[in-house]
Amino acid sequence: MKLIVGNKNYSSWSLRAWLALSLTGTSFEEELLPLDTPEFYERIKLLSPAGRVPVLIDGDLAVWDTLAIIEYLAERFPDAGLWPADPHARAHARSICAEFHSGFPDLRGQFPMNLRREPAPHPKGATADRDTARVREIWTTCRSRAGDGGPFLFGAFSAADCFYAPVVTRFLTYCLDMSETERAYAEAVMAHPLMQAWCADAAKETAVVDADEV
Repeated sequence: MKLIVGNKNYSSWSLRAWLALSLTGTSFEEELLPLDTPEFYERIKLLSPAGRVPVLIDGDLAVWDTLAIIEYLAERFPDAGLWPADPHARAHARSICAEFHSGFPDLRGQFPMNLRREPAPHPKGATADRDTARVREIWTTCRSRAGDGGPFLFGAFSAADCFYAPVVTRFLTYCLDMSETERAYAEAVMAHPLMQAWCADAAKETAVVDADEV
């Protein structure tokens, strides 16, 4: 398998797919395409009709869009536990992933993922306030239901955490309000070995994407 990703400092959707693929335990290659460059646009048009990263290459099959990639991996590696085993928890996990996939435009637009940015507040409008409040509600609700099963949204690290890991980085980077429960979840995500590995790679990058520097 090969995963096509964008800059690790900025590409939140690439991070989601990379975490999910890493959770399967299978070996894979990475190909990093520098965002907003001629090289990116020239290469990505050969790999995905959508023209975006990430793209998963499995033999002669290309799967694009992070949610589609995660669902493909869940079918391909059923023992990896990408989705919770309990049917109700699994439905809940899929719901909150789909909710973020199709929503939260103001949170994403006003607070782009930027792992190298020194933590500091950034002004936000009322619409972003609604987005951040809903994220906090999701985290609190999931953690209250997960109980002692583990520190993540559904106990063990799952596809839901892959989806919300880049959101965690935004909350920390831009010093957004969190309760004690929410901060404990954020710290658990950042301490996960896979997140540590991704962030270490991001820290080595020097490329700057102006659109994501706020």
